Amino acid sequence: MKVLLTGAFGNIGLHTLRELLAQGHAVRCFDVASKENKRQARQMAGCCDVVWGDLRRPEDVARAVRGQDAIVHLAFVIPKLSMTGVGSEDRPDFAREVNVGGTLNLLAAAKASPRSPSIIFASSLHVFGRTHHLPPPRRVTDPVQPVEHYAWHKVACEEMVKGAGLRWAILRLGASMPIRLIVDAGVFDVPLDNRIEYVHGQDVALAMANTLQTEAAWGKTWLIGGGPACQLLYRDMATQVLEAFGVGMLPDWAFRTTPFSTDWLDTSESQQVLRFQRHTLQDYVADVKAALGPKRQAVIALRPLIRRRLLRLSPNYAQHMVETRHLAAGAPA
Repeated sequence: MKVLLTGAFGNIGLHTLRELLAQGHAVRCFDVASKENKRQARQMAGCCDVVWGDLRRPEDVARAVRGQDAIVHLAFVIPKLSMTGVGSEDRPDFAREVNVGGTLNLLAAAKASPRSPSIIFASSLHVFGRTHHLPPPRRVTDPVQPVEHYAWHKVACEEMVKGAGLRWAILRLGASMPIRLIVDAGVFDVPLDNRIEYVHGQDVALAMANTLQTEAAWGKTWLIGGGPACQLLYRDMATQVLEAFGVGMLPDWAFRTTPFSTDWLDTSESQQVLRFQRHTLQDYVADVKAALGPKRQAVIALRPLIRRRLLRLSPNYAQHMVETRHLAAGAPA
């Protein structure tokens, strides 16, 4: 099958690209021509076709869609941890142009194509909003109550995909982190007692690829999480991830306390149909350690400096420093 993969050189994109190729698909990659994306493309040279472009330009999108049987649409401006350094909540107008406007361009190009390609849209558990006060897990039938621009964009795109007249499937993804040292304020956004469900990027990729081959998957929305073994409190996840990087767990005061849009997911039906759950957070930890190799010892050696740099990114850093100075002076905080 000829498959267009948008956002092909991002975190989930690279996993999905490799899985699609492993399953024998001819993949056309569509992404922005950044330095990092070009580096990743060189490593995949000869394995796939690459079209550089911008989702905001209809002519770029039409060129990418031409002749394709299916589209896996991953490209999206996300809130934090983006390799572009641009967050949806910092630049919501730009993010909407890419996320909503770009998806609209993609659907228009698909509808204009003689092949009318099927489309898989990568959505997010963020569409459920803050659900800490509700008993888990979240189910696909639960109402959407987005609180971020990012989640609003996902909801808008879900509705556009379902109404486009194409063969469609929507996959709402759990938390899936990139395998790289994370020096980003997003580390602190989730309260330590918030429920969160991890899903390995390879499992997300397998779910995407298996959807293409599974008739029962089309015309439905699916929840894609790691399963019961990956249902954690954020404290447990953060402790394991930060230790894997060699940084070590950070103090409680650094983390926000406002409930965050993550939760545990009911993936019983999606697992039965798509058969994708193969990894746990422990596999991610092993991947991180393997990817860092000897560099992890350097991180451990520089741990105090890296921790200080990370803590300065905390939204609570300024207040903590004020309280620390007051305590040092013997005054009440």
